[in-house]
Amino acid sequence: MEFIDILSRILGSAILFASPLIFTALGGVFSERSGVINIGLEGLMVMGAFIGVVFNLTFYETFGSFTPWMSIFVAMAGSAIFALVHALASITFRADQVVSGVAINFLALGIGLFLTKQWYDKGQTDIISRPFYSMDIPVLSKIPIIGDLFFTGWYLTSYLAIFLAFVAWFFIYKTPFGLRLRSVGEHPMASDTNGINVYKMRYIGVMISGALGGLGGSVYALTIALNFSHATIVGQGFMSLAAVIFGKWHPLGALGAAIFFGFAQSLSIVSSDIALLENVPQIFLLIAPYVLTILALAGFIGRAEAPRSLGEAYVKGNR
Repeated sequence: MEFIDILSRILGSAILFASPLIFTALGGVFSERSGVINIGLEGLMVMGAFIGVVFNLTFYETFGSFTPWMSIFVAMAGSAIFALVHALASITFRADQVVSGVAINFLALGIGLFLTKQWYDKGQTDIISRPFYSMDIPVLSKIPIIGDLFFTGWYLTSYLAIFLAFVAWFFIYKTPFGLRLRSVGEHPMASDTNGINVYKMRYIGVMISGALGGLGGSVYALTIALNFSHATIVGQGFMSLAAVIFGKWHPLGALGAAIFFGFAQSLSIVSSDIALLENVPQIFLLIAPYVLTILALAGFIGRAEAPRSLGEAYVKGNR
């Protein structure tokens, strides 16, 4: 196999696994930039995967080839609504944001498995009939080298993930909305004094994280897992949270970190193409993403600068 073919296979596999992490990490950036810790990204991905798979199985004959796209839109809406639980607890009732996020994780998995058992009478759903498929981009895939690397065998959702990272950067750093969002995460009292509704901005941040978390979960289910069970989402939400921190709460930093973790996840698949990894036992390649996540956090969490009011409930009128 030629070098370009090997590199193309490695890159395609890495970006496939990275795409769900990119979506979810971007959601985490919105939530945490507003000052709300979102440990519940794992649960939001679980909810998105569950809704996406169930919608796909139920309506694949109705919507035909549009079913995967309809599924992720519905999953986004469902997860955004589900994220309101975390917003209500942590913003309105000022509950501990970490505890609320953990509760979200357990609640999402419990709801998903309970309804799966009720509706399908087993511990997992059927395999979906209308997943996303990889494709070659017309014309661009014919460009020598670049076409093989970036426009051959990728999923459209992978391009969407990268595009959204730049859109998120623009919204957070180049628009009045982004300025208000960042200000309530840094100095909520000063923002309130200047007429910014702190509670409203934080609710919006958490709901965007819910929508993007649901998008990440549904994309993972419709491109990689292809069904829903207790093992569909296993740690990807926590990797996304690590990508938020590793990327220093910046959308493009989170994009790079998510691609790094995506590559780590794909190691067990592409190891046969990498001479150094050919003889490494499969078990080590399977645990590599989690080990690298821990190492990344251990190496960077002390140096990365979080939003100053992250995790602090805001009480109007208090000094």
